[in-house]
This record gives sequence, C-alpha cells and structure tokens, in this order.
Amino acid sequence: MALSDSVTVLPGVGPKRLAALADLGITTIESLLTYYPFRYEDLRVKELNEIGDQEQVTLKGIVAAPPTLSRFGRKKSRLNFRLLIGQDVVPVTFFNQPWLKNNIEVESPIMVYGRFDANRKQLNGVKILSSGKNDPMASVYPSNKGIRQKTIQELVVAAWEKYHTEIVDLIPDSIKSHYRLLDRAQMIHDMHFPKDLKAAKAARRSAKFEEFFRFQMQLQMLKRRDQTQAGMTMMYDKERLQRFVSKLPYELTTAQKRVVNEICADLKRPIHMNRLLQGDVGSGKTVVAAICMYAAITAGFQAALMAPTEILAEQHANNLQALFDGLPVNIVLLTGSTKPAVRKEILPRLASGEINLIIGTHALIQEGVDYHRLGLVVIDEQHRFGVAQRQALRQKGDNPDVLAMTATPIPRTLAITSYGEMDISVIDELPTGRKPVTTRWIKNTQINSAVQFVLRELAAGHQAYVVTPLIEESEAVDMKNAQAIYERFSAYFSPHHYQVGLLHGRMKNDEKDAVMQAFKHNQYQVLVATTVIEVGVDVKNATVMMIYDADHFGLAQLHQLRGRVGRSDQQSYCILVADPKNKNGVDRMRVMTETNDGFVVSQKDLELRGSGDVLGKKQSGLPDFKVGDPVADLTMLSVAQDEAKKLTNTPDWQKQPENQALVGYLKQAEENAYMFD
Repeated sequence: MALSDSVTVLPGVGPKRLAALADLGITTIESLLTYYPFRYEDLRVKELNEIGDQEQVTLKGIVAAPPTLSRFGRKKSRLNFRLLIGQDVVPVTFFNQPWLKNNIEVESPIMVYGRFDANRKQLNGVKILSSGKNDPMASVYPSNKGIRQKTIQELVVAAWEKYHTEIVDLIPDSIKSHYRLLDRAQMIHDMHFPKDLKAAKAARRSAKFEEFFRFQMQLQMLKRRDQTQAGMTMMYDKERLQRFVSKLPYELTTAQKRVVNEICADLKRPIHMNRLLQGDVGSGKTVVAAICMYAAITAGFQAALMAPTEILAEQHANNLQALFDGLPVNIVLLTGSTKPAVRKEILPRLASGEINLIIGTHALIQEGVDYHRLGLVVIDEQHRFGVAQRQALRQKGDNPDVLAMTATPIPRTLAITSYGEMDISVIDELPTGRKPVTTRWIKNTQINSAVQFVLRELAAGHQAYVVTPLIEESEAVDMKNAQAIYERFSAYFSPHHYQVGLLHGRMKNDEKDAVMQAFKHNQYQVLVATTVIEVGVDVKNATVMMIYDADHFGLAQLHQLRGRVGRSDQQSYCILVADPKNKNGVDRMRVMTETNDGFVVSQKDLELRGSGDVLGKKQSGLPDFKVGDPVADLTMLSVAQDEAKKLTNTPDWQKQPENQALVGYLKQAEENAYMFD
C-alpha cells in the first residue's frame, strides 16, 4: 500500500469516474489527497443576532408549517417553508430542488445551510444538513461535469481513512520547526477536514511552503546536475566572431554586448550552460542568439534554434540567412510542413555535420532527426514548449548548452525564484534609432477618427494591423467579430486601392503562412487578425497596431501585440479601442498609455491581476502551483528557495535519515517531471 497507488483502489472508481478524475489531475492517492479545497463552508449553527447580511450560515429550528412547492418556467421550482427559531420565524426558500419537500416535516427539527438576507429576515437555502453530527466545516473542491462535489468529498474521506498512515514528512524537521509548519499528515487532514477557519489557514500556510520547497528543491537539483555534468567546451574563434559583429548592419546596444559576453563566457566553460535570455519585444534577442550560434559554429559545433510556430521559424530562418550571407554557415529550415523529399535530403546532411545551423519547430526533435555534433540549443519563446520537448532537443546531442529566450518580461525577483535552475541574462534597452511606440486609448465612438488616421499612415506607404480577440460571435462576451471587422475595413479601404487580409487561428498553417507572407511583401496593406500574430512576427513596414476591445486582453498580451510595430526607425502607433466596464480595465488602458517598458508593464500586470493569471500563466511560463501564489506569496517562495539552497549545499544531505522521504520524492519527480509541464 502506497500513496502512488491508483485511485481505482477506492470503492466506486471505475473507468468512467477515473477519466473524470484524471481531467482534474487526480490519478493516484497522492494526487487525490493533495487536491485541496478552494473554499470552506462554515456549518456551525449561529444565532440570528450574530449573522451579517448575505452571510452564508447554518440555522437550526423547527419546521413551523407544511412546505409549499410551486413550479414555473421549464423545470424550475420554488420550495418555501417557515423555520421557527426561538420566538423568531424565518422564511426559507429553495430553488430548483423539489425533491427536498419529502425531507421537510412539520414540527420536526431541521438544520438548513444557505445565504441570509438580513433586510428581509429570510434564508435562501443551499442544502439541508442531517440532524445528526455534522462537521463544523465543509470543504468545497474544484469539480467538473463528470464528477459531483459530494463524490470528491467521499473519495477524499475514503483515501484519508485508508492511507493516512502512509503519509510521511517531506520537509526536514529542522526547517519545519523553525517556520512552525505542521506535520504533513496534520496539514493534509486540516486542509480537508479543518475544525475551524483558523485551522484551515494554518494548514494552507504549511501546504504553500511545502509546495514551494519541493519546487525549489527540484530547481536546485537541476542546477546542481547542470553544474556537475560535463558540457561542451567551445573554444570559438574570437576574431571571426568580432568580424561578424563588426559587419552587422547596426551597432549592438550596451545590454546586447553585456549579454553576448555572459553567454560566450558560458560556452567556453566545461560545465553545461542553462541560461534564460529575457528581453522586451524588439530588444534584439535574435541577433544575440545569432552571434552565440556563430560562436558555436566557429568552434566546430552545430547549433539548433527551435521556435513554437512555423511562421516564427521561417522568419528566423530568413533573418539568419541574411545575417550569415557570405559566411560558411549552412542553414536549413525543418518544420512539419517540410516536404518529405526535402526532409529526406536534409537528414543525412545534418547527421554528417554538413549542415551546421538548423532552424525549425518541434520537427527538430522527431525520431530520425540526428545531429553530428550539436553544441548549442536555442529555444525561442521557451514557455511555449513543455519540459519533455525541451529535454528531447537537448538529448539530441551530448549535453549541449541551452539558451532559452522569452519576450515576456518578468520582474527580476519573481524570475529568480521561478527559474532558479537557470542563469538569467536581461536585455534591458532597445536598439538605437528605435522610437517609442505612441499609444492612444479611444472609445468605440471615436473609431472613425482612428480609421482616418490609419488611412493617412497607409498613404505614407506604411501598413497596419487590426486585432480582434474572437473569430465567432459570443453571447457571453460582447466582442467584435474578426470576419465582420475584415468586411468593414475591406469596404472602407478598397475604394482607396488598399488590400485587407484576414488571419485567424482556425486557418490551416499553409493558409496562415500565405497570408503572412503576402502582408510581409506589402500585398496586403492592412491585416485583420486574431492574436495569432502576437509572438515574434516582424514586419518592419507596419506602423499601426489597432486593438479592438483592448480591455479584454491582459497587459502582457497587449504589450506583446504592441511590440509587433515600432520595429524600424519609423514612428509607430498603438491604438487601443475599449469601453472598459470596470476600474481594472481602465487601469490597464492607462498603464499601456503611460509606459513602453515591458518590465514596468509586467509588474503592473502582476499587481492588477495577481498570479491567478500571472501574465497569463502560459504567457510567462511561470510554474502553475496548486496552493501557493508566486506573486502574493513571493516572500515565502524566496524563503523556500533559501532553505533549498542551504540543504543542497549541506554535505551528504541525501544520506541523512530525516531527508529520505524528500530524496525519494525528488527521484520520482525527476522521472515524472511533476512540477514543470
């Protein structure tokens, strides 16, 4: 019997229920017991004079009169009865639970949980509690259509009763006592079955720390592995590298030079490099990567650049072809769309070392793609790839150095604690000659003046993006339809002999590529698009980014979209069209108009949104914790990192008896890549 047992050992868990649980991330007893409630219902009986308006409470009394059931609409019902509490009579109403009528008997005692309306002195019922012994607190879990709340509660009880003796502490006693943390078994018990809110709060504090500590231990183990494993010692040709840099069509910024020096110093070291390159949109990360890949090539190694989309991979290939023109760099592009005959011709040349720079998508890690001497792996927009994909490319060589790039700025303290296994380089200035994008926020009533402005930019020979969030009309969210906007703009601009293209997520890859290429070559002057153009697309002639319903986007996403313009020495503009319905939406529009600094934007995004959607989790690549919040709980995350560093720096820590459960967990986590996908 072990916590790794499948939940199928519990009564009532067959194939159908197992599938529903798996959708919630529950497959083992361990994952069930750490599937924590997101809130609690206080079921303790209260007196009427103790209750605030709209408070959820439990009332106990006598049924004063027979219940009445009325039906209305389709399948709707209202059940009413009066509850006698001492000298007071409280009307109780249950909606759409007609079966409860059979449980309500006149002059019988009853306990009812619901929301109290203090003004009307009535209770909107949620459920009837048994007259027997009730737990003082009821746990409420995230659920789905495939499994009921009550079923999750019953399974947790069954798992606890059968397996609680198997629970062992992962946090060493010294750390646990120093920070006054609960034993793991007590923590799990009080997360599910707290006696009161104070106990639940203490358990949640311990659960957060354990989650952060486990995560930080994994990062420290990864970092230690990188530091002890032999890497590629690349003695690159410094003179050739300097000649390449001197012939670039622009001067590198101070930040770019600093970052190139950091990465090249790593390439020379005999230990493995695992570095994250952060840079705002348009800061010049690609040219930094190009210099470092060329360094690897001059040392006799191959380099690979993996991008998340075919459009981005093709763009990288075109840009690098231009940068390396006239140099002994054999570049090829390999994506899912590469024709079989071309792929067949590429593979032996890659395996022999004739090709020394390959750019592509996940196609680079497919079976049959073999490298001769892979020395440097560059992963663009690294958070768009899972751990397994990133590791697969790394395993194509003999522990090649890894440079991961992201255009989503993350505040440094958060980045250090969330990417603790990586060294971090930051490009914190834009190339010279770049003019800051001018951002304006307008209401929908001002759209005509914005269209006139776009027309003037087109007349000056420039191009424009128009972004809309949805491809289909939604009754739930009042957003403009991309197709409708496309037709409207086509009707407006066609008489002026300007062509409008449409790009959305439901198009096939080859259709997207065709539209994007046409826009790049100025065959379309206006591109109406959904956010598929968000990351990496580079059309230097585009000077206007108009975003419809901008308040429906997060700040980080808006900043990424704004980064599609302002990529030349031409003045560029971002027009936010929005009628925000709340203060948060107004605040986001103001942040966008007040700053172009991605790090400021990301900090504001964290403040406004918290990490319930930290920069958009997938946007940032930050870990998705179950209990902890890496923004609100940043201090605790930092403390957990410090303790993990101290422990892993302790000689023979893995042999000490009190650490054996933690060592076992870390081995299992390494096999399953628990925290990182």
